[in-house]
Amino acid sequence: MTTYADRTFTPPERIRNFCIIAHIDHGKSTLADRMLQFTGVLGDREYRAQYLDRMDIERERGITIKAQNVRLPWTVDGQEHVLHLIDTPGHVDFTYEVSRALEACEGAILLVDSAQGIEAQTLANLYLALDKDLAIIPVLNKIDLPAADPERYAAELAHIIGCEPSEVLRVSAKTGDGVSELLDEVVRQVPSPVGDADAAARAMIFDSVYDTYRGVVTYIRVVDGRIHPRERIRMMSTGATHELLEVGIISPEPKPCDGLGVGEVGYLMTGVKDVRQSRVGDTITSEKRGATEPLVGQRYPRPMVFAGLFPMDGSDYPNLREALDKLQLNDAALTYEPENSAALGFGFRCGFLGLLHLEITRDRLERESDLDLISTAPNVVFRVKLDDGTEFDVTNPSDWPDGKISTVHEPVVKCTVIAPAEFIGPIMELCEGRRGDMQGMDYLSESRVELRYLMPMAEIVFDFFDALKSRTRGYASMDYEEAGTQTANLVKVDILLQGEAVDAFSAIVHRDVAYAYGTKMATRLRELIPRQQYEVPIQAAIGSRIIARETIRAMRKDVLAKCYGGDITRKRKLLERQKEGKRRMKMVGRVEVPQEAFVAALSTDATGDTTQSDKSKPGKK
Repeated sequence: MTTYADRTFTPPERIRNFCIIAHIDHGKSTLADRMLQFTGVLGDREYRAQYLDRMDIERERGITIKAQNVRLPWTVDGQEHVLHLIDTPGHVDFTYEVSRALEACEGAILLVDSAQGIEAQTLANLYLALDKDLAIIPVLNKIDLPAADPERYAAELAHIIGCEPSEVLRVSAKTGDGVSELLDEVVRQVPSPVGDADAAARAMIFDSVYDTYRGVVTYIRVVDGRIHPRERIRMMSTGATHELLEVGIISPEPKPCDGLGVGEVGYLMTGVKDVRQSRVGDTITSEKRGATEPLVGQRYPRPMVFAGLFPMDGSDYPNLREALDKLQLNDAALTYEPENSAALGFGFRCGFLGLLHLEITRDRLERESDLDLISTAPNVVFRVKLDDGTEFDVTNPSDWPDGKISTVHEPVVKCTVIAPAEFIGPIMELCEGRRGDMQGMDYLSESRVELRYLMPMAEIVFDFFDALKSRTRGYASMDYEEAGTQTANLVKVDILLQGEAVDAFSAIVHRDVAYAYGTKMATRLRELIPRQQYEVPIQAAIGSRIIARETIRAMRKDVLAKCYGGDITRKRKLLERQKEGKRRMKMVGRVEVPQEAFVAALSTDATGDTTQSDKSKPGKK
């Protein structure tokens, strides 16, 4: 028998929905831990660090990947309130998770490290919250650190938000100092949710996960009306109807309850196993006397980076398809379509929001579905126009058209870099070396500067962030957002083995770095591919023009080993026969590239070296 959480419907005026937004490592998850302890929903026995980071990969990397929500009780001035907290990721690749969380909130805690100050992602998340018209509570964290300078960074934060430095709260999530006062301010400053309890039920889906035993678990925020277990609901985008098997809250673990009212955040289960039935941003209503107008849904993100994912073992292809279906339910920013490669077999062309998103997705697929995967070199989507007027979207180098190309449009992004003023020179040199166009520069304070560049997406998806960190001794932070397209002088570089193109090694690069890519990839393959009985040429080509070549020398078999004397003509006869055999073998033989060579040549580190060049200024077109 199901035991329901002991609760009645909470009046909306006593509900506060808020999230924590900040840059990476500024203490969001630690502050969430303290709030769980201070509100009493988490005892000392159940406590563990980063409690809301549920995935192993989050704990290993020390970052938040999935936004998590939890219900907290808190009493102010003798009146008990219900707080719905959503802990969000900080990395730029997971900005979409933040935007989904903001849909379910009326307020946001803007958390800033009092030893590092405002970073690029802090500003990006702040602008997201302001776009949603949320109440912003500025907070300085880590005031217990010896290097903390709260007065300086409070003035900086007040300047950006438009408040007084004295209004910026000071807390230490590690020690718990100021956390109780912060919770009081959440109750006072965050507005209560607005909705009609007597209207037809409407709830927005802001996240979903797949449970092996119970099917799709959907996380919702109720806007109007009430939702009860055992009633039938309708998905307004697809028209599909389901019976609610369970409705519940998370405090901090899932607990079934007897329904959700206006402004409340919780979960529901219908037992549906089809992962496509529950789309993030969809509106849920009652089947009988349901609403006619859906809520304003979320804008789905466009993929910025594409890469192929192929199983090591071809028989794992159906398992990979099923794993991607389930992962897409939990990660709405992931897109994929089937792809066939002559070298790697059957796989999927996947779209990601960035390189970390690619890396995390591949890692989750391998862990959660027990797969061994190869990922091809990442690239962005290009718009290619031919002389005859036809246009193509190219997400894969193998789709590059053969006809005469008129123009190529590549995606560009607005890149924001915040760093100490002493590093302006190295940052400008790096950005201009990657074909960046400076849009502006502002001093946030006497010692910190914000630089804004318009840059090609292809130039930053590989190793730009690593290069930025190394040139600024780790003090710079970066954020980017898409900003349309621009024309560029791009070419497709093919890698040929024995005269045959290997599609997995092809790449689309700027003409100025094509020679560097071709040379380094050819050199790398010469080291990785085992020697054959005959000489194997490795060539890099743009169209029909060869731009680089390496040669794998033939493996010499000693056919004279048994000749320990006799006439020299006998030895010559054996050598001539060997020479003729090698010539015939070269005509009919195929070069087999071992799987390990593909993995090594297509690793992100390798492509980061080969596809980008630190030339001072590649030409623009």
